[in-house]
Amino acid sequence: MKQNQIPLVATIAVWILLYIIASLRFPGMLSVNVLLNLFTDNSFLGICAIGITFVILSAGIDLSVGAMVGCTSIIIAVLVRDLHLHPGMAILIVLSFGIIYGGIVGSLIHFFDLPPFMVTLAGMFFARGMGFVISVNSIPLNHPFYDTLSNFGIPIGDGTLTFVALTFILITLLGIFLAHRTRFGRNAYAIGGNETSARLMGLEVGSTKIAIYAFSGLCSALAGAVYSLYTYSGNAWAGNGMEMDAIAAAVIGGTLLTGGVGYVFGTLIGVLILGVIQTYITFDGTLSSWWTKIAIGILLFIFIALQRFMSQASVLQKPKTATVTKGVKTTA
Repeated sequence: MKQNQIPLVATIAVWILLYIIASLRFPGMLSVNVLLNLFTDNSFLGICAIGITFVILSAGIDLSVGAMVGCTSIIIAVLVRDLHLHPGMAILIVLSFGIIYGGIVGSLIHFFDLPPFMVTLAGMFFARGMGFVISVNSIPLNHPFYDTLSNFGIPIGDGTLTFVALTFILITLLGIFLAHRTRFGRNAYAIGGNETSARLMGLEVGSTKIAIYAFSGLCSALAGAVYSLYTYSGNAWAGNGMEMDAIAAAVIGGTLLTGGVGYVFGTLIGVLILGVIQTYITFDGTLSSWWTKIAIGILLFIFIALQRFMSQASVLQKPKTATVTKGVKTTA
């Protein structure tokens, strides 16, 4: 097993262990319905986490994804209620807005060499503020289009794969394809591994960075649309703090905060781990929901320590490799 696969394997092991523990306490956890609900209930968080995984892979960060969820959901609601647009058209508008917003953020980071943390922090305040300017109150959405999508479902066992869950799974598959089967994905890994080397190799660093943030903007806008489908409403308060949950899911899923290493599939497992913890607390009924944050904090400590251990092990191995190489050359 490769060293960079250790966090992914550890993440899968943790998820299986947590699921077994929860199933021993609550046998209902073993039903297909509960498993599918993990995808439904965490769909908008998962879609945000897929987008942010690419940002972290390139050694960047995006703090605006949660604010974008609230902003885009309220925009959809206003477009449908006040301007009487078809929800499908409203969703296309906010997806375009997400791509343009992410492209602008990526351009600022690339052309002006600004820290991603500061640029996306400003973006977070901008998106959240714009959402509140549009409406501080939740706006209900009542449209046959929403009824049609909400009633859509693929029966599996005793459960149903809902439209929002299916959207989450499709975005995950798209992310896996982009990361491992396209030049865009290879460039993202190369930039995160060493941006200077990527430039010297002639890779399109600038355009890739802009595309990465545009993809993250698209995912967060789509998450806002999914949120509006899930709740039948738009709410500027939605997604408050979700950026931290998305980052946590990516890190728990094995993506290194320093960039260059990580798996989109690992992020999916990271989201499901958060879902299992939340479901356990819901089934228990006596624990406060804040225990979810405590459990996430403990898992983050463990996985960050694991990443640190791997980084140190990698540094210690490099001199050995250099010595062996030198020895071979001398012998020749």
